[in-house]
Amino acid sequence: MRTKFRMSMCRSAVRRKSLNDKGRPMAETGPVQAAVDIGDSIISYLHYGGEGEPLIMLHATGFNPWLWHPIARGLSDTYQIFCPYFCDHRETDPEKGGFNWLLLAEDLAKFCGELGLSSPYMVGHSMGGAVITLAEGKFSLNAGKMVLIEPIFLPQDFYSIEMRVEDHPLAGKSIKRRNQWRDQDEAQAYLRSKPLFKDWDDEMLELYIQYGMVGSDSGGLELACHPHREAALFMGGMGYDPWPVLPSVQCPVLVLEGEHTENRGIIDFQKAAERFPNGSYQLVEDAGHLIPMEKPELILSIIRSFFAAK
Repeated sequence: MRTKFRMSMCRSAVRRKSLNDKGRPMAETGPVQAAVDIGDSIISYLHYGGEGEPLIMLHATGFNPWLWHPIARGLSDTYQIFCPYFCDHRETDPEKGGFNWLLLAEDLAKFCGELGLSSPYMVGHSMGGAVITLAEGKFSLNAGKMVLIEPIFLPQDFYSIEMRVEDHPLAGKSIKRRNQWRDQDEAQAYLRSKPLFKDWDDEMLELYIQYGMVGSDSGGLELACHPHREAALFMGGMGYDPWPVLPSVQCPVLVLEGEHTENRGIIDFQKAAERFPNGSYQLVEDAGHLIPMEKPELILSIIRSFFAAK
């Protein structure tokens, strides 16, 4: 089963009068959509061209590259930005262990190699944070700096547990996720009624509906990252213990945690920051797990400041 990710440009979504965090006007056009052959698979991505250092931004489980857009366009005056889409570039089965994140990390390393991205800066959210950590620690990308936004580093004993999809707290929910809406208005009303989406920035929610949903064969809209795929990604997160890898990541690393995260008591983000030889930790006030979607301007400012610091 392959999902349908709409990479086509929607000018209503990306042609906006916008400013970066320094108040300078930004380009009104959106990113270029592209794909790269990594040998045994093809990875779609968004590319914000520029003359600066390469910056890779990797999304959370079940989401897509367009949710970096409000942040990426604010950084595109300084960096050449690549936002890959990790959902449907390989076949996988959640009932057979899902999409192992170490394989995703290897795919990211191949992605960088094929595009000639040397010593990239890197930003990852949730799954994306864990994957870029594995890519750097296991496949030596020689990253400049890394920002990890609530990376999924589960307690170590979790990685030795054999778990069925229905028993996994996230995969079990995602595979049952609603996947049919009549139109965008119904989808927006539904999402705003859910705790997960109620605090999202308006543009972020618009982008999620515009690019995170596609036309259904039966009419209406469905999720671009099918619940079956999302469940496979969640299951794959248990396939490799990232904790032993953290000490091998030598570049400066900033770990961000939302004040009201659903992961509190499960993931120790301060402990993770301490495991990196050059790690630091920051609490983002009044935010949950989905910090970039809730506070894109703040995240833009944090990323820019951390990467620019000597």
